[in-house]
Amino acid sequence: MKRAVAIGGGTGLPVVLKCLAASGFDVTAVVTVADDGGSSGSLRRELGVLPPGDIRNCLVALAAPGSPLSDLFQYRFAAGEGLKGHALGNLIIAALADMRGDFSAAIEEASELLGVRGRVLPSTLTDVVLIAEDENGERVTGQANVAHSSVPVCSVHLEPAAPPAYPPVLEAIHTADVVVLGPGSLYTSIMPNLLIEGVAEALRATAARIIYVCNVANLRGETSGLDAYGHVRALEEHGLLGAIDIAVVHDTDVAPLAQGVSAVEGGAVVREAIEARGIAVLATDLADKLSPMHHDPALLCAALRGLA
Repeated sequence: MKRAVAIGGGTGLPVVLKCLAASGFDVTAVVTVADDGGSSGSLRRELGVLPPGDIRNCLVALAAPGSPLSDLFQYRFAAGEGLKGHALGNLIIAALADMRGDFSAAIEEASELLGVRGRVLPSTLTDVVLIAEDENGERVTGQANVAHSSVPVCSVHLEPAAPPAYPPVLEAIHTADVVVLGPGSLYTSIMPNLLIEGVAEALRATAARIIYVCNVANLRGETSGLDAYGHVRALEEHGLLGAIDIAVVHDTDVAPLAQGVSAVEGGAVVREAIEARGIAVLATDLADKLSPMHHDPALLCAALRGLA
């Protein structure tokens, strides 16, 4: 069985995990722990636990088909003092971490509960804070603040700098046949993983085929005005120079997005610029017709199957 590693966070990573698992891969998810918004942020501040939200979504994506616990893990309280906004799965993972005194052990137990096919790994077990510098030279602190900034981001780093990787992450990258980066927020979901000590180095050294799935649409502020070439260059500037083999982009020449949606331009001129950096490009219609800011899961999966 071929081994696949998917790296990221947010809503894009679970889509890739489902595709890879359904395609017969032995799947490992490497998930950012920089999230500090919403339920995850509250639990970080109140309990000192690493953010469980992105981990939870990946566990559910890889759960045994028909698992009755999947819906339970995703249940979100709509009311109740202290409960409103929390996903039950986040609370379960936080409780397991408190009981075991170990976040990685909590993930393993939650994986057993859900019958997860594959592994879900935090990129680090260190409590980290994401720091961005925007194009005005201003410093923005915290993942949620970076994600909601109205000014485009130029670079990001973590505090503390270069935290140690969770060792199974580096092993998974070194032994993988294919690694998929994204889709997901460039600076707040993908890059926090690359800033972990050893991760970018492992990606540059692995024999695995590395596929970058570029977003269909830009996020207001964070990546405003950035085309697919700009996304690739940003990854290279954060440790992946010479690492990416293939970029998967939405072909804006063939399938322009709906009016009002800020597309990540992936037309012929942009693709040529990416290819000039020694990176192959697969350009096709990937947008979800009902939610044009996101990938259509079936179209993305078909593209990945053809490459992986």
